[in-house]
Amino acid sequence: MATGEVRAAFSLSEPDAGSDTQAIRCKATPDGDEYILDGTKMWVTNGERSGLVALAAKTPEGITCFIVEKDPGSSFGGISVSKTIPKLGYKGIETVEMTYAGHRVPRSTVLGGEEGLGKGLHFILGSLELGRINIAARAVGVARAAFDAAMKYSHERETFGVPINKHQAIQFKLADMATKLEASKLLVRSAAEKFERGERADVEAGMAKLFCSETAFELATESMRIHGGYGYTQEFPVERYYRDAPLMIIGEGTNEIQRIVIARGLLARWAEEHPA
Repeated sequence: MATGEVRAAFSLSEPDAGSDTQAIRCKATPDGDEYILDGTKMWVTNGERSGLVALAAKTPEGITCFIVEKDPGSSFGGISVSKTIPKLGYKGIETVEMTYAGHRVPRSTVLGGEEGLGKGLHFILGSLELGRINIAARAVGVARAAFDAAMKYSHERETFGVPINKHQAIQFKLADMATKLEASKLLVRSAAEKFERGERADVEAGMAKLFCSETAFELATESMRIHGGYGYTQEFPVERYYRDAPLMIIGEGTNEIQRIVIARGLLARWAEEHPA
C-alpha cells in the first residue's frame, strides 16, 4: 500500500446509513471458520480499483471491521461494483456502490482478531480523527489554490486603466481570503500536532475540518467572483476548485455532525476539568 501497488478502500456508509453508523445493515454471518458477507455499501472511494477493503458489518457481537481482499477492477467472488456514482467534482478518483452477496471470508480477516469482534466502531471512529485532519488539510490546499488564482488574476486583469487589485473592493476580498487561509493552516497544524503526540484530538480535528472546509468553499466562491465571467468558464482553474470544495463540507462526517462532535467534546472536557 505504501508503494502504491495496492490501493485500499474504506467501506462504512450504506444507502440508509451515512452519519448514523449504528444503522448499518451489511451483515457477516459466521459459518465455521468463515464469515458470509451480505449487504450494500455506498460512497466507496477507490472501490473499483482497490485490492483491499476495510469493511464494517454486523456480527452477533455487534459491528465488526473486516479487512477484505478483492480483485481490482472486476467482480471477485461475491463482491461486485453495482454502480459507479457520477459526482460534481473530484472526478480523478472513482466513487462507487459495492455489493456483497454471499461472499465468504476467513475468520482471520476480522480486524483485531477474535478480540476485535463487536469493536469495529471503536476502530473506525478512532480513525476518523485522522481522516478529518486529512480532509482539513485537503481543504487548505483547495483554498490556497483558489487564493493564488485570485491573486494572479488580480495582477493581470485591468479595469479603468489599472489592475483590479488597485481597487479597494478587490483588496478587501484578498485580505479576508488570506486571513482565513492562514487561520485554516494553523488549525490543521494544531490538530495534527496533538494527534501526532497521541493525545485525544476529536475536538481539534472537528474544528479544523469544519473551519477549513467552509473556508475552502468560501475562497473558491470569492476567487470565482474576482475572476468575473471568466471564473465561470473552463479557461481558468477556479471553476474546478468551486466544484471540488463542497465535498470537504460533506465528507468524513458533514459539518453539521462536526458541530455536534465539537460541542459534545467541549462539554465532556469541561465536566472533567470542573467536577461537581
